[in-house]
Amino acid sequence: MAKTSDVAVIIGSLRKASINRQVASVLVELAPPTLKLSIVEIGRLPLYNQDHDADPPAEWTAFRARIKAADAVLFVTPEYNRSVPAALKNALDVASRPYGQNVWSGKPGAVVSASPGAIGGFGANHHLRQSLVFLNVPAMQQPEAYIGGADKLFDANGKLINDRTRDFLKGFMTAFADWIAANGKS
Repeated sequence: MAKTSDVAVIIGSLRKASINRQVASVLVELAPPTLKLSIVEIGRLPLYNQDHDADPPAEWTAFRARIKAADAVLFVTPEYNRSVPAALKNALDVASRPYGQNVWSGKPGAVVSASPGAIGGFGANHHLRQSLVFLNVPAMQQPEAYIGGADKLFDANGKLINDRTRDFLKGFMTAFADWIAANGKS
């Protein structure tokens, strides 16, 4: 029997009704049974400040512990100004500090970006991948996931109504499960 992997899902958008939150919900739904996905909220993390490393805020400590416990990470993000939202960058910093205590290290990861625009958050997706290289997160290279026109993919209740996108995301999650199995810690 295959091991079930605990996957922390980090959503770059803080908005409750965000497109990326809707995409993340679909990914949770479509995940193969070998993956247990849970959304880890980042909106209440205080901004990273090295002055607090000796006595970190409780939110930092809890977030670091949750990421450390995860077997893998899945990032779902919009693009802000050709980069990732500030809250997501802050989450990366909080869980990688202080120096030598990077809890992201070695965790297989994947990136999905979604946007109403045609290029589907390509800039944010690749900018995030640059940070993941430094954080030692082996990020799945294929399939790439840039979900363009994402504002047209959901009904008024937030349900995915595009079968081609559903099939793509299901295949993405299957590939991610394989990526975790091949790159995770045993």
